[in-house]
Amino acid sequence: MDRARLYLAPAVLVGVGTLFISLRWLWSKRRARPPTHWRKVGEIAEIFVFPVKSLGPVRLDETECTILGCKSGWLRDRSLLVVDDGDRFFTARKCPKMVKVIPSISGSILSLSAPGMTTISVDLSKVEKKLKVVIWGDTVPSNDCGEEVARWLSRYILEKDSGLRLVYYPLDTSSRTISRVNKSFHLFETSDLGVFTDETSFALMNQASVDDLNTRLEEPVDPLRFRLNFTVKGAPAYEEDTWDWVKIGSVTFRNVRPCIRCVMTTISPATGEKHPKVEPLETLKKYRQPGDPAVKSVVGTSPGFGIHLGLKGPNGIVRVGDPVYVG
Repeated sequence: MDRARLYLAPAVLVGVGTLFISLRWLWSKRRARPPTHWRKVGEIAEIFVFPVKSLGPVRLDETECTILGCKSGWLRDRSLLVVDDGDRFFTARKCPKMVKVIPSISGSILSLSAPGMTTISVDLSKVEKKLKVVIWGDTVPSNDCGEEVARWLSRYILEKDSGLRLVYYPLDTSSRTISRVNKSFHLFETSDLGVFTDETSFALMNQASVDDLNTRLEEPVDPLRFRLNFTVKGAPAYEEDTWDWVKIGSVTFRNVRPCIRCVMTTISPATGEKHPKVEPLETLKKYRQPGDPAVKSVVGTSPGFGIHLGLKGPNGIVRVGDPVYVG
């Protein structure tokens, strides 16, 4: 009898362990599939694309959603990057007036305009010189956009004849790797990485959350301050924190992590200056701290505001006015 028990106990343990692993696998597979039932929560109010990281926005009525982010012809979200002499990315965190450089694209022609500067253009279809640039520890292949636009950017941003260059990402798939911080978010996948984005290919802001923030500020801000792609209206404030699957029109996304805010939120898009009281970042820190200890251990006191999305289906078109559903 004792010998039978001796053999039975390990067998039971193995059986229970196998069942647990199987159930966990089935649950993970179930969670990986989009839901079959959706609830409408609002609609898209604004679409913003930022073709050059840290420069001004392009407002669109519709955009194609691809694995690398928002796209309209040659216009792709954050597919161009300003780099320094060491081929390291250079952003408005260092020089806030970068946000006042306004891009536009007609066909393959990118044009840049800024206060006190004549407009400059570059044909992206003819950009071929190969470079390797560094962004957040990743070495990314890029094409150099040439001397003329490099001089133009250096003169406006640095007030020198050299020091900065503009590069363009020519590929249709990402060359990025998941950072240590993003590994803390278990839904984050390599396919969610964009080109020169800080986190993911898509991000969404809730207008009601911005409205609530403005009740706490002396000087109100608008969604553009947060440089996300989609603004949704009609949903209760901060409900986006709880969304899992998100469908905009017919395009399916997943909420893969909160958008952790930094000093970029303190830069006025209109003036290109940082707020003297570090707002709205300081106010956000008072009530938007991460609740998850694992997240807090990697982001510290940085507040969350908005959500990052990963495309979880085929490419599709999102338009202003499209309904937003959650599952």
